[in-house]
Amino acid sequence: MRVAVVGAGSIGLAVAWRAAQDGAEVVVHDPEPGSGASRVAAGMIAPVTESHYGEADLAPFMAASADAWPEFARELEAASGLPVGFRDTPTVVVGIEDGDRAEVERQTGLYRRTGRGVDVLPGRAVRRAEPLLSHRVRAGVLAAEDRAVDPRAVHEALLAAAEHAGVRFEPTAVDDLAGLDADQVVIAAGCGSARFGLPVRPVRGVVLRLRAARDQEVPRTTVRGYVKGHSVYIVTRENGEVVVGATSDERGDRTTGTAGAVHDLLRRSIELVPEIAEYHLAEVSVGFRPGTPDNLPLIGRLDDRTVAATGHYRNGIALIPATAAAVAAILGGAAPNTLTAFDPARFPRAGGARLEGRAEPREAPFPSTPGTRVPDGSDSAGFPGGAQPRAAADAAAPEPRTPGGTGAGTHKEES
Repeated sequence: MRVAVVGAGSIGLAVAWRAAQDGAEVVVHDPEPGSGASRVAAGMIAPVTESHYGEADLAPFMAASADAWPEFARELEAASGLPVGFRDTPTVVVGIEDGDRAEVERQTGLYRRTGRGVDVLPGRAVRRAEPLLSHRVRAGVLAAEDRAVDPRAVHEALLAAAEHAGVRFEPTAVDDLAGLDADQVVIAAGCGSARFGLPVRPVRGVVLRLRAARDQEVPRTTVRGYVKGHSVYIVTRENGEVVVGATSDERGDRTTGTAGAVHDLLRRSIELVPEIAEYHLAEVSVGFRPGTPDNLPLIGRLDDRTVAATGHYRNGIALIPATAAAVAAILGGAAPNTLTAFDPARFPRAGGARLEGRAEPREAPFPSTPGTRVPDGSDSAGFPGGAQPRAAADAAAPEPRTPGGTGAGTHKEES
């Protein structure tokens, strides 16, 4: 079987690698592999703390993918000869002010629904779990089963593993799916998937990368926190890199970070972990998460020849193993029951005429985001953190409480 994969982000590469392992002749088409969200992602593998109201259908898939990550990481390192920075890293979720702590309590009810270990800790206990937390943190939640990985290292390893498995790379953009010389085509082009009629929108986010000196302490857990109604995360790498994110902007198309966004992220992260003020600011990155109208991925058949594996929003890195396995099963003729909620057919635009012909540029990914352009990147690895809430949230979700004196809600970077 000849398989063409459109998009060389981490999702596309993992799909190509698995297909090649199954004996397919695979060609990956992308002019700039890894130029999309994989390069900017924080790398949290968090089936507990990445739970969101209104996304219950995603929880089992997230859990299965998280459980698959340890073996997937070992196999990928063996196949590529490269480390991927996989770590069993617990997450602490904390709040600074009373309203922030109320939001943590609200989220805790959702975390418990995952059936995984969630411990509510008083102030001293949470600071024992993460000694660098501010003394202003009075309590928190510990998710001991969360993990983390280095997305850039994962992408590099996937490139190497795919090449070793015989995957070929064509450094060209694809405008005409019908013109590809393949029996099966997989669309894994992230935000670029919108060019083929799929309802994928770009959600812009800014992330900071900092460096600690050799004698400086870094957080030993992943820290998620709320500061005056705004969320922030802090992820540490083994090499001393500390990732702070992320803003979320549904309308922005700017590819550079602003001083205001950097200021907000630094101020909030320093309120949680004061030591961050002493780190070196090494990089300001901007990426575009590929979101769908319901924030769930698009995984499944569009027609007898075309498969979608895109729209992973903030969860692309976490969902790499499960997505690659699911697409491998689809290419092999199976129809996994776990994918029902992600069937592209749930949206009327999926499977449109353009799948059989030349893709045409669109002024906007779909009508609800006027003024947003589709970035040229072809990466379907979701950009974690800072996600917008879904329009159709669970009816059971408790009402959020607004911190006194502050404006709660998702941060929109000024542009």
